[in-house]
Amino acid sequence: MAYIPKTGRTNMHVLVVEDDAVLADGLSRALGSHGMQVEVVGNGAQADLLLQRVTTVEVVLLDIGLPGIDGFEVVRRLRARGASVPVLLLTARDAIEDRVRGLEQGADDYLVKPFATAELVARIKALARRHTPRPAALSLGDLSLDTCTRRARVGDQAIELSVREWAVLEYLLQHAARVVSKQQIIDAILPWGDDLSLNAVEVYISRLRLKLADAGVTIRTIRGFGYLLELAA
Repeated sequence: MAYIPKTGRTNMHVLVVEDDAVLADGLSRALGSHGMQVEVVGNGAQADLLLQRVTTVEVVLLDIGLPGIDGFEVVRRLRARGASVPVLLLTARDAIEDRVRGLEQGADDYLVKPFATAELVARIKALARRHTPRPAALSLGDLSLDTCTRRARVGDQAIELSVREWAVLEYLLQHAARVVSKQQIIDAILPWGDDLSLNAVEVYISRLRLKLADAGVTIRTIRGFGYLLELAA
């Protein structure tokens, strides 16, 4: 196993499972330059064993075409053990059936080789954000969200939210008093394969403003930057 020292600001622990030594080395160097701690194994058996013993891995980059135990089996075993670490499949296979099979086995995302380093890094960070443990409850003013039961209330009054309205509001509450961009919202709330435009975010924000009129909070537009959820003046 090869290690890249922790540098930069992310300090994220990433496991790369890739049998092509040249590609694995390139990935290690590229991700290391973005401040990630990278660990590399060259086959599925090693990956399976390491993932049983190491609990600090935050994202797994997993090649499908591995010798012995392939990537599909690695992720199947991982999920069978109840592990929730996000998995990004890396493969030269671009057939729909391979993508579907990988997702059905429990993978979170899928990237076809060759790919741009910038896109890979963005996807890793997005996966890590989505798997950050959530608090059981979030609140601001008279607004409260129960993230376990997925119920929202303004005071004692329940409010009805669509799935995406909930996701947007939860993200805004998690980052209350901080400006978040439309793209940050999209990256945080969308599962693999979904699509959402910047204009659609504006629609959900508009709907939420109407539903939160009596909550004592406001979603303020910061032009050129994004949105700010804060207590109403």
